Amino acid sequence: MRRHGFVAGFLLLPVAVYLVFVISPYVQAFQIALTDWRGVSSGLNFVGLDNFRRMFGNDSFWQAIRNHAVLLVAMPLATIALALAFAYLLNAPQGRPVRGAGFYRVVFFLPQVLAVAVVGVLFKAVYRPDASGVINGALIQLGIEPVGWLTDQTLALWSIIAVMVWQGVGFYVVLFSAGMAAIPKDVYEAAALDGAGRLTTFFRITLPLLWETVQVGWIYLGIAAFDGFALVNVLSVEQGGPDGATTVLATEIYKNAFGYSRFGYASALGVALFFLTLTFAAVTMRVTRRERIVY
Repeated sequence: MRRHGFVAGFLLLPVAVYLVFVISPYVQAFQIALTDWRGVSSGLNFVGLDNFRRMFGNDSFWQAIRNHAVLLVAMPLATIALALAFAYLLNAPQGRPVRGAGFYRVVFFLPQVLAVAVVGVLFKAVYRPDASGVINGALIQLGIEPVGWLTDQTLALWSIIAVMVWQGVGFYVVLFSAGMAAIPKDVYEAAALDGAGRLTTFFRITLPLLWETVQVGWIYLGIAAFDGFALVNVLSVEQGGPDGATTVLATEIYKNAFGYSRFGYASALGVALFFLTLTFAAVTMRVTRRERIVY
């Protein structure tokens, strides 16, 4: 009994903080989503599911969902593929270790420690549509017409995805490198004796033994794809433009809450984002589940 009281005493404060600062805002968001509150009045006018009906009939909501679908496929896939490739090359399980591998890991990880707003401002300069832009300046020097990376509807979202990949890949290089370093060298030596090449070793040994780490990485990246607010807000034209080509649910929530004072509708969008994120995590865990390999 004393033991349980001791443990409960230590858990009381963190659980109380979690309830107040995490659970309570979620509950309030669900409550506000059922009202037409505009953020200034003290009373809440209950409107039932009207905000959700309006949301499902809004083209901006479906445009954001389509953009999230692209992000959910492209961003995690590109980030994990690049991170696995770089981590495998740096660990060199079937060859000589890369000289300065630790230095390269630090270089890869560097974008992760930069604030997202700093990254956005940095790439705003990179993507400038005139000769002052890093990319377009080089294109003009080569006699090629400048490209509207952030103003072209077909390129804007992909340009932002490229920034997300650039910023995130370093973290997963370090994460996958740690996972690969934990794989016994005897496994690779046995594969080499059997005549397995680097590609065969990667797909038959490294990737299966690293699958749980990849699964967690995919979930984290999927959750990041459901956010994307900071980069979209800084880089895109008119917070999600041009013409909604880069909008995501987080930007729609921000615009409706603080731009149009539609806090009830913004909360309904937040509830939708909450369930979409939970559904993605649950489905991904279920679909990617494999029997654990013990080595």
